[in-house]
Order: sequence, then structure tokens, then C-alpha cells
Amino acid sequence: MNIRVPTRADLPAISLVLRDTELFPVEMLDDLISPFLSGSSTDDRWLVCETDNRNVVGFSYCRREPLTEGTWNLLAIGLRKQQQGRGLGKALLHGVEQLLANERLLIVDTSGLETFSATRAFYEKCGYEREAVIRDYWADGDDKVTYRKPLR
Repeated sequence: MNIRVPTRADLPAISLVLRDTELFPVEMLDDLISPFLSGSSTDDRWLVCETDNRNVVGFSYCRREPLTEGTWNLLAIGLRKQQQGRGLGKALLHGVEQLLANERLLIVDTSGLETFSATRAFYEKCGYEREAVIRDYWADGDDKVTYRKPLR
């Protein structure tokens, strides 16, 4: 397993992760990642997780929070379904934390729905503290749950 910065050649594999996880529409990928790949964005960070045979099976995407001092927001982290539960997500999240080690704080938002209970448990198991809940944020009955982790 290897955690590394993605290249344009990784886009088809990242698209497969998006189809598996439905983190955001696949059609948005190129617009989101192109500034990073071209080097024109200093506020975005992307990583991919590849297996020993160099197949990309996961990715993460985080962005600096504007108007803050060293706060970053993990906007997406996902693995192909057949790769979940093997410690790769934890390794990918640790890669994000290492990448941002000189920054101050990492936050992540998720849903309060029961179907996201495993996601919330994952962040808690990885040392993230539940910081806030905004009721009915994503939709009626779907709260936004924010977690935080100091990076230094």
C-alpha cells in the first residue's frame, strides 16, 4: 500500500472510487482537481491510496479554510467498497494528517443520519472529537456533524 499525490493518469481510478462511494458527482471531479494538478491552487491537497500492485483504490481531498490560521477541511475521503475495512482509510487519513503536519487544525463534516454511523465511528476511532451539530443542515432531518483534530 502506498499513499501519494495523484497525477492526471489517476483520474479514471478516482472516478471509480466516486462511483462506489457517491461522495460527490463524478462530473465535478475534473473541475475540482484540475487546479491542483496544474499547480495553480495552493489551497487544495489531494492524495491517493494505491495497493501493492499500483491500483488506485482511494483518495482524499482537503482544502484550506479561508480567513483562518492553519485550519483545513477534509472535504472527501473514500475507498472502493471492496477495499473498505482493511485499514486503508485509516492510512489515507493519516497521510492527510502528515501532509498537513505544520498546520493547526483539521475539520471534517459528515451526516448525522444512522446510515453514517460507521463514518462517525471511523473518525472517532481515528482520534477526532465531535465538535458541533447543525440540525437539518443537509436536508430536513439530516444534521451536519463536525469533527476536529489538532494537527500540532
